[in-house]
Amino acid sequence: MKWSEIMIHTTNEAIEPISNILHEAGASGVVIEDPFDLVKEREDQFGEIYQLNPDDYPEEGVIIKAYLSVNSFLGETVEEIKQAINNLALFNIDIGQNHVTISEVNEEEWATAWKKYYNPVKISEKFTIVPTWEKYEAVSSDELIIELDPGMAFGTGTHPTTVMCIQALERTVKQNDTVIDVGTGSGVLSIAAALLGAVQVTALDLDEVAVQSAKLNVKLNKVQDQVTVSKNDLLNGMNGQVDVVVSNILAEVIMSFTDDVAKAVKPNGYFIASGIIQQKKDQVKEAIISSGFSIEETIVMEDWIAFIAKRG
Repeated sequence: MKWSEIMIHTTNEAIEPISNILHEAGASGVVIEDPFDLVKEREDQFGEIYQLNPDDYPEEGVIIKAYLSVNSFLGETVEEIKQAINNLALFNIDIGQNHVTISEVNEEEWATAWKKYYNPVKISEKFTIVPTWEKYEAVSSDELIIELDPGMAFGTGTHPTTVMCIQALERTVKQNDTVIDVGTGSGVLSIAAALLGAVQVTALDLDEVAVQSAKLNVKLNKVQDQVTVSKNDLLNGMNGQVDVVVSNILAEVIMSFTDDVAKAVKPNGYFIASGIIQQKKDQVKEAIISSGFSIEETIVMEDWIAFIAKRG
């Protein structure tokens, strides 16, 4: 089978929405090349990203690569992707150079192209993310392993916004807690919550591709008895209250439903919000506080912010 590689030169801010656009267009796997990965310091206990080649990375901005099967609709699909990316500017998202190129690769090259970027990575005190094809032995008895199949998933679970969410879940989720994961994507946060002892996790996403991806990964990690994945628009129609709501989505979306989160979280429960760029930090913080939460902790990683907020 022939595959077409679409390569977009953009910004850190645009990674999540563009990745979402590519998956909605049917992309099988997304690769992110961020030059900051070449120079950033990593704490040893959180592992390393292996075998990074400086020649693969841009001097500024980031490169997002995705792979689409070559068919008679490819031209229309690429144009729709370009238009959707251009439309992000309407939401004040900086898309940077927005330079898009297309090239053709065969199936073997495609497999190598994205798998070489994805190795077992320890992302927190407890969690290690492992691709399904890798053999990995736990280093300690309390290490928690999440297996992901990134062929369908929304990212590999190692993006800073996801890592901060998982670290926040470690600090807030207790045995027998109930959790809602809004905008679940690959389902990685729901899986983490279940492995931490949550007795009931509701994973929600508006995108059908994400729903199917999350269901696959939930079964892969054998937490289907605790995690239910559903197609849903944010918290619309959700009844009852839970101990923790976690959401790793755009800052603008977080600000639009903080009141709904307040209704969904029990008193003294937590709201974990991530996916926030530095420029939107104060706006999101103000929206969360105005909905009745107090900010317990602010987590910073690279250019991203996550909040752990507690309901009064």
